Amino acid sequence: MSALQRPQALDARSGRPVQPTIDRWLLCAALLLLCFGLVMVSSASMTVGDRMAGSPFFYIYRHLFAILLGLAGALLFFRVPMVQWRDAGPLLAFLGMLLLLILLVPGVGKTVNGATRWIPLGIFNLQSSEFMKLFMVLYVAGYLVRRQDEVARSFWGFAKPMLLLIVTSALILLQPDFGATVVLFATALGMLFLGGVVLYQFAILIVFAGVAGWALVYFSPYRWQRITTYLNPWDDPFNTDFQLSQALIAFGRGEISGVGLGNGIQKQFYLPEAHTDFIMAVVGEEFGLIGTLGVILLFVFITWRAFQIGVKAEMAGQRFSAYTAYGLGLWVGMQAFINIGVNVGMLPTKGLTLPFMSYGGNSIIVACLMITLLLRIDFESRQKAGRPTIGRRSWRLI
Repeated sequence: MSALQRPQALDARSGRPVQPTIDRWLLCAALLLLCFGLVMVSSASMTVGDRMAGSPFFYIYRHLFAILLGLAGALLFFRVPMVQWRDAGPLLAFLGMLLLLILLVPGVGKTVNGATRWIPLGIFNLQSSEFMKLFMVLYVAGYLVRRQDEVARSFWGFAKPMLLLIVTSALILLQPDFGATVVLFATALGMLFLGGVVLYQFAILIVFAGVAGWALVYFSPYRWQRITTYLNPWDDPFNTDFQLSQALIAFGRGEISGVGLGNGIQKQFYLPEAHTDFIMAVVGEEFGLIGTLGVILLFVFITWRAFQIGVKAEMAGQRFSAYTAYGLGLWVGMQAFINIGVNVGMLPTKGLTLPFMSYGGNSIIVACLMITLLLRIDFESRQKAGRPTIGRRSWRLI
């Protein structure tokens, strides 16, 4: 008997069919990061908000507004079946490319710190690259389903999505946004590898990507400066190495348990972008090693759950959902690793936010939508398998 023909599980008391539920552990982990992120943005931005906007609550209100938008969008996204996202993948990829091209029109994009990444929409600035990450995951997942044999046996089947990926990466680099390019490219490569690309083709592309990445760094003075800063952050701590050296000082002050919420000093006068790219340095100073490890463990758990949901979807025959879950897991795990690695001096400085936590409306909204897609995939897998989810069993990690 197929999964669709299985009788639904019945409640032992009422005798009514039991409806599948969502992965509450994943939802709780995401909500915990969102709430903790709101607290840390509040702690890190009050001084800069008062100095830059005349109100200590300026960034807090905007961050809270982004969370509410993300949660509202999540409620809408959850009602959309995954088959509709599969069919919409090519259209979404085209829409993402169009949004990236709009930024190249003189006078349209908003420029901050030399980067033109935002399209002003009144009270909200749309960052095209953040949504393009989501659109590309959906497109590549759908492509792997439609062209699985071609991807596994033909070089052209592997090359076609790569051409789109290269064009997309080039458009993002023109903003410029090297960090988003790295995450987008690496996520798509990981999905293609999991989709069955021939190993030698994948190896050739890895070498090509490595050479291209080295060239982009070597022939770009500001990127090369970030590399040299990363290698020796104390060489020029009051100029080019200022941001990284101040972040390391913040972690050093926090020690094991931190100096306490709101008692951090680095965020007030020294650490630039404390409420955005370097929010983890504020966590390290105010909550110490314990708080830092807690955040890392939450990201590890979300990444692990994304892959578990993907495996479960693949076992249920829902290959598009499986590839989407793998892509989302790669994306959130990689971006969190890069952001935290930059904060602690393991990686060169990049302009990447920490998902769920950093100030930034687009990042928060897309993170909420990403978790919603994972919850929807898990919901449909449970629905197809006809698994009962009553009481405590709905919390079981499957």
